[in-house]
Amino acid sequence: MSDAIVLTEATLADLPDLQALVHGAYRGDSARRGWTHEADLLDGQRIDRPSLEAALADPAQLILLAKQNGDLAGCVQITDRGDGLAYLGMLSVDPARQAGGLGRRLVAAAEAAARTRFGARRMEMTVIIQRVELIAWYERLGYGRTGETRPFPATDPRFGLPRRDDLAFTVLIRHLAAESA
Repeated sequence: MSDAIVLTEATLADLPDLQALVHGAYRGDSARRGWTHEADLLDGQRIDRPSLEAALADPAQLILLAKQNGDLAGCVQITDRGDGLAYLGMLSVDPARQAGGLGRRLVAAAEAAARTRFGARRMEMTVIIQRVELIAWYERLGYGRTGETRPFPATDPRFGLPRRDDLAFTVLIRHLAAESA
């Protein structure tokens, strides 16, 4: 089937398309085509090339890509934090392909990779507290709020330029079930 989604690990050759996908899913007018964006909260970039290069060079990190008909449709980053904890980040789906189940599939692939590659028993993430619809979506996937908040790096333009001064992250966590045989 030609419309099948193929999951692969990112390489250096994927970086231009990967950076464009992540930016387009989160920032600017292109992001507004989808339901999950930060365009009303942040301007500027979402991720820079040196950060992506560092992630690919780090054995404690993995970026999974979802390709459809050879085009990059989505991605997710998994980081081994040690002691059975992995971090899920940079979940991005092309805005034109959102609401079709790809995000859910990428989260499931990230959890499986965290278990098998890093031995993770828990998956953590942070979400900007103002993104209530996205937090609710993660809660439907089994993630729970820990009650912890973390500051947004408002003075570091690598993460974007805040459009408001009250941005912060809420921490979500999910206990990963052991894969069944």
